[in-house]
Amino acid sequence: MSDKQSWTDRLFGGFRKTSEKLTSNLTEVVGTARLDDATLDDVEDALILSDLGPSAAARIREKLREKRFGLEITERELKEAVAEEIAAILRPVAVPLEITAFPRPQVLLVIGVNGSGKTTTIAKLAHLFQEDDYAVMLAAGDTFRAAAIGQLQTWAERVGVPLVRGPEGGDPASIVFDAVKKATEIGTDVLIVDTAGRLQNKRELMDELAKIRKVLGRLNPEAPHDVVLVLDATNGQNALSQIDVFKEVAGVTGLVMTKLDGTARGGVLVQAAEQYGLPIHAIGVGEKIDDLRPFDPDLLARVIAGVA
Repeated sequence: MSDKQSWTDRLFGGFRKTSEKLTSNLTEVVGTARLDDATLDDVEDALILSDLGPSAAARIREKLREKRFGLEITERELKEAVAEEIAAILRPVAVPLEITAFPRPQVLLVIGVNGSGKTTTIAKLAHLFQEDDYAVMLAAGDTFRAAAIGQLQTWAERVGVPLVRGPEGGDPASIVFDAVKKATEIGTDVLIVDTAGRLQNKRELMDELAKIRKVLGRLNPEAPHDVVLVLDATNGQNALSQIDVFKEVAGVTGLVMTKLDGTARGGVLVQAAEQYGLPIHAIGVGEKIDDLRPFDPDLLARVIAGVA
């Protein structure tokens, strides 16, 4: 089995709920040979029921009306047309993380609630950058959980990258300062910084991130170059609400969507793209180190619409 096919199979497994629901809904829609207003209404309802959200559903409906109204259409053609319109929503936000900062290192702050897969995603990002021959360093900025520091240490050893860490309960900004200094001295290309994922007290988290930014700014006015929010796709609408909060407290510049396996709903990706327009850098469909890949909007759109 090719890597591409294996990746597609895992995506389909992850989007099976959305894909099967949308496929079933669209199959029921095409009871007439022509695309008329009644059929378009049913298409829009099917898209909303399939977790794509009202805004994306309305946009797709209008595009279908512009291009296909009054024309004969088969079930397969309808699914293909829906896939194309989903892809049109997703393509503008499919933006890979590129290492362009000069002077080095490029600093990535990785944020997200506890349990989102944040720490594992950091390791997978490090692996992705290594595949492109970049030197990577990690910084354990989530000092409030000993488990987070230990987990990141384990991943750093497994991936084969250095880790800058401090004691549990230590000052995250000091650790980030030490990490940037060390990364600069040894010529590291990418510094990935783990941060606390506590949303219970937004003000405390905001102050902590502001302090980290201030320290980074002293060393490099451009840093952090990226603020990447890790989202657990299984959280559905709650994942979208996290974007609102973290945009406010951290200035999110891009997203990574994890746990798109099992029973995850793919529609949340379309909703996030339509509602926020933030770059989606990568998606994860499993626990293996290579289960995080750059975001492929056309493949995802076809999987969601059931034509992959």
